[in-house]
Amino acid sequence: QVQLVESGGGLVQPGGSLRLSCAASGSSFRLNDMGWYRQAPGKQRELVATRTKNYADSVKGRFTISRDDAKNTVYLQMNSLKPEDTAVYYCKVYGTYNDGRYFELWGQGTLVTVSS
Repeated sequence: QVQLVESGGGLVQPGGSLRLSCAASGSSFRLNDMGWYRQAPGKQRELVATRTKNYADSVKGRFTISRDDAKNTVYLQMNSLKPEDTAVYYCKVYGTYNDGRYFELWGQGTLVTVSS
C-alpha cells in the first residue's frame, strides 16, 4: 500500500519562500502523474500545478513543481509568497502497482500561512 507524507508548510512573511515535499512510500509501484492543489478557508480546492508544468494563473512565475523519481517525491517551490497564497496545500498522485492496479492518492495536507 502506497502512503503519502507531505511536509514543508509553515508560517512565512510576504515575499518569502517555502518548499513543499510530498513523498510516496511503499513497495512495487510507479508514480505516473502528480500535482499540487490548495484550499483556502471558505474556498474550494483548486489546482496549483501539474506534472506537465501547467500552473494556476495566480502562481505563474512564482511556483515551480518538480520531482525526484529516485525518491518518489514531488516538490513545490514557492517564491514571492503573498497573503492570498495562505491555504492548506495537498499533493495528489496517480500511479500503478506492479500487478497493474491503478491508484490515486491525496496527501494529508500541509498548512501554508503567509503573514507579517
